Amino acid sequence: MKKVFYLSTCSTCIRIIKEVSFPSDIDWIDVKSNPIGEEDLTKLYLKTGSYEAVFSKRALKFSAIKDSLTDDKSYRAWLLKEYTFLKRPIIVYDDFISVGSDKKAVEALKIKFGSA
Repeated sequence: MKKVFYLSTCSTCIRIIKEVSFPSDIDWIDVKSNPIGEEDLTKLYLKTGSYEAVFSKRALKFSAIKDSLTDDKSYRAWLLKEYTFLKRPIIVYDDFISVGSDKKAVEALKIKFGSA
């Protein structure tokens, strides 16, 4: 798997994309126009060990659903239902995975792929 899951309207995602020299063989998935499917979500689960690891608790809609998140099954259901709950960006390149936009994740991307 060689994919970047991002949101084209997210200024943080765009900033990170501009800062990193991604390889040309990577697939770009705008999760707003192409929501994550079951197969890709399962692959992310296998790489991270939980659906919660790729779930954004910063999403504006989170407070309305947080009490319904009781187990991996509920996290998975919301991730498939609403693109806004997927942490962004998520970069998967073979065995490498980076989830989110914190400083540590961005530095790991720059080490892996180089700065733009």
